[in-house]
Amino acid sequence: MERSMLYPVTTRTRRAVSLDGMWNFQFDPQSQGVNDGWANGLPAPLLMPVPSAFADLFTDKDSREYCGDFWYETNFFVPGEWEGQEVVLRFGSATHRATVFVNGQEVTRHEGGFLPFNVRVTDLVRFNQDNKVAVLVNNELHEAMLPAGRTTTLSNGKKMATPYFDFYNYAGLQRPVKLLCLPKEQIVDFTVNHRLDGADAFVDYTVETTGEKDCRVLVYDKEGNLVAESTGKTGTLHLENAHLWNVHASYLYRFVVQIVDGETLVDEYTQKIGVRTFCIENGRFLLNGKPIYLKGFGKHEDSDLRGRGLDLVTIKRDYECMKWIGANCFRTSHYPYAEEMYQMADEEGFLVIDETPAVGFLESITNFLAANQGNGKQVGYFEKETTPQLLENHKQALSDMIRRDKNHACVIAWSILNEPQCTSEGTEAYFKPLFDLAHELDVQKRPRTYAIVMMSLPNTSKGQQFCDFISLNRYYGWYVMGGQNMVDAEAAFHQEMQGWNQVLNGRPMIFTEYGADTMPSEHKLPSVMWSQEYQNEYLDMNHRVFDAYDFVQGELVWNFADFQTTEGIMRVNGNKKGIFTRQRQPKDAAFNFRARWCSLPQDFKK
Repeated sequence: MERSMLYPVTTRTRRAVSLDGMWNFQFDPQSQGVNDGWANGLPAPLLMPVPSAFADLFTDKDSREYCGDFWYETNFFVPGEWEGQEVVLRFGSATHRATVFVNGQEVTRHEGGFLPFNVRVTDLVRFNQDNKVAVLVNNELHEAMLPAGRTTTLSNGKKMATPYFDFYNYAGLQRPVKLLCLPKEQIVDFTVNHRLDGADAFVDYTVETTGEKDCRVLVYDKEGNLVAESTGKTGTLHLENAHLWNVHASYLYRFVVQIVDGETLVDEYTQKIGVRTFCIENGRFLLNGKPIYLKGFGKHEDSDLRGRGLDLVTIKRDYECMKWIGANCFRTSHYPYAEEMYQMADEEGFLVIDETPAVGFLESITNFLAANQGNGKQVGYFEKETTPQLLENHKQALSDMIRRDKNHACVIAWSILNEPQCTSEGTEAYFKPLFDLAHELDVQKRPRTYAIVMMSLPNTSKGQQFCDFISLNRYYGWYVMGGQNMVDAEAAFHQEMQGWNQVLNGRPMIFTEYGADTMPSEHKLPSVMWSQEYQNEYLDMNHRVFDAYDFVQGELVWNFADFQTTEGIMRVNGNKKGIFTRQRQPKDAAFNFRARWCSLPQDFKK
């Protein structure tokens, strides 16, 4: 049950009760809580909202930057009518690792801060009474985890997280927590694959259950009409005159999956699913057989006060901003997002490149530049003693992400890593099993990629051979050859592009990052770096380069909105490459993009 990734729903056989709200919370800097019985109640708690990150809710620096063990605890009531059923706790995430206790007893441990996990607690809960759940969470970083970093100890004895990645190490119970009541024999997984034949669609499906009873799958259209049905744990559903899911024109069918025993309903699960195909042919992305040019953003789950905590208001605003600007795609940089973000993408008709938390796989000299990529120092990240454990953690995160997100129409590709050190000898041995695993697990065989760091070039990047399409993060005109050197930056950019053209072998390329830090308060004529005028000049140069090559089939600018990072001399209270401010207000560049993207046809460069 722990690895079931089905999103919690209430049906005729299932109940899903939110445990979100104010929980008790306490730091545990000496890691004494387990021995001192904190699982039975915290000795000196304060109140903490769930879901949220804890950091930005405090006014003292030690609390905001806290690194180590910390606890959440609350009571929950289990109705008596649930007796005889399975009672399950479901955490949307716990960053980065968690130990869960129910009524003082440890029930599970989980590693990985960006994907959900379940735990069966049927035998420990008291029915028609209050029960206690306590969660010991830890946000320390190390080199065998996703995302990567290290933890150091300051002279005052306090721990400090040192990320190898350029975003803030927000932590806590950042996504919803739910209490589930499920049948003893239950549906634990459901998988679909789509095929088009003229005006019709065929949906091949597989149902996984905990028992042997028969299954049935029903499909309803938006008006509630039954349009297809099939029996068996595997089968095919025939949708006549199918309504296809498309960009900014989504259509979602309601799939109802049932376990039946004769006329008796044993379990029922429902999911809204869009029917569509996505593939690569002749160097083009094809959505439902038609070319589609990707326009959009790298993003972050990041907002004022909440940090990385789920916030539906922010999600709604983000989609409205993306619709206004003419975007059709985003990458979940640099981790899988909350499930509610994908549900909204399905509803709004946005394309998503889904990325694992595999970021920071290189050592840094600042909070954003890679030492071993640019200064001649050769440090192979995939030749360390920690590499075997890192690979196992990476496989688990990739497996859970695909298992969770595979039915979303919005998800069109898997991004296996972001900006890894990929020029050393260990790269190929590390990459191949991951790319193979993604292909094996995904019945839709979505294309696979990873975001290639600036200093990994066509003739040095040992990982690019495994990609179905190439994704480049490039900053010509910002991190290199900035300011007056823009003319040389453009020439150097063209030179690299000509090199990539020699190794693409018919594959498309997209840009998964390009951008320039910009203070919304800064205007200057003539432009200087950090001014809004310079940001537009930088973007115009990049777009000239993109438009010069037919194999460039997408542009995802970095970043959708300004976001928080670790303190550093190159960051002014965070990364300021946003096209929108952190408060989701447009910078001048937003109007530049709106003019460009709204004028580009969806099949640009077809």
